[in-house]
Amino acid sequence: MKRDSRLSGVLHVLLHMAQQPGPFTSETLAKAMDTNPVVIRRIMAGLRDLGYVRSEKGHGGGWTLDCDLTQVTLRDVYIALGSPSLLAIGNRTEAPGCLVEQSVNAALDQAFGDAQALLLSHLGEVTLAMLGDDLRKRLGSRKLQGMSAHGA
Repeated sequence: MKRDSRLSGVLHVLLHMAQQPGPFTSETLAKAMDTNPVVIRRIMAGLRDLGYVRSEKGHGGGWTLDCDLTQVTLRDVYIALGSPSLLAIGNRTEAPGCLVEQSVNAALDQAFGDAQALLLSHLGEVTLAMLGDDLRKRLGSRKLQGMSAHGA
């Protein structure tokens, strides 16, 4: 089963955008996420609609951050992506006629709901600024070793 990695990818490009001034084209961001620029434009449009980024057309244009990183949480970005499914597992049948499967579904639905609530709560406690702070610490350590953010 293919995992949805959009949240991870978007957080990746948002941190790059926070570290370097100036606009980023959809093509540049697509290379960072190893995807198509059309996918980037679709994803970034959701972030733009919520005021996290803005776009400028034309020569020298592109995407720039338009928010206070201390105020935007990972949950905010997750919601901007359309709240994709957090769990890759689910019930075999959503409306079973079998009483056994109804019992199984009830137990699993409770567990899935609890897990999702816990994960969303945690995502709501981590801001983009906190990720940026962690990145700066890691960069400092790598620079001492003569390495860049992406490896050697």
